[in-house]
Amino acid sequence: MFPQTILVVEDEENLLAALKYNLEKEGYSVLTAEDGEKGLETARQAKPGLIILDIMLPKLDGLEVCRILRRETATPILMLTAKSEEVDRVVGLEMGADDYVTKPFSMRELLARVKALLRRSRLTPETPPGREVIRAGNLEVNLAGHTATLNGEPLDLKPREFDLLALLMGGKGRAFTREQLLERLWGQDWFGDTRTVDVHVRWLREKIEADPGSPGRIITIRGVGYRFEG
Repeated sequence: MFPQTILVVEDEENLLAALKYNLEKEGYSVLTAEDGEKGLETARQAKPGLIILDIMLPKLDGLEVCRILRRETATPILMLTAKSEEVDRVVGLEMGADDYVTKPFSMRELLARVKALLRRSRLTPETPPGREVIRAGNLEVNLAGHTATLNGEPLDLKPREFDLLALLMGGKGRAFTREQLLERLWGQDWFGDTRTVDVHVRWLREKIEADPGSPGRIITIRGVGYRFEG
């Protein structure tokens, strides 16, 4: 079996070397880049299994790199930031990052998050027997074909958006807490917070709701989570 490839985009030379050393010690194949432009180019060419991306980068900052890549690929992205303010973490999630680590961090924690993200990216939701297609009015999800349509037109959903929609539609009328959604879709060992669920719900609403600001399908249950009403 070929080793999993990880791309590390970090301009701090000592940290880059430490990350490369420890990841290779764990059996990963590691590619590196020291600025955002090179990181973006390497990600497009090498198609790594996971990207570790610093926010503060020369030429092209990590948030912009993340935003561009998220339009092109579902590759897990773990962001590194020297800032501890909540706004930086939120912006990273808004751009599509899967997780984040605030510097300084322990290498053990980072490696655990890398393993969790890679393990989650290999999982695919099971298709319930007899439920290969779920319909709710003009919205249809084909679990076997991993496709979704609205008014017969294909929906451009990221993998995690598709999984979230399929789970909510499959449990129509059931209230899911944010913690339940995280556990079902991101895995029990995912380290991030529940805000990432809210981000993905908002993205979904923009694609399936007639009025995303006043949703009629994915309903917010204050203090709990979400419910699909169809």
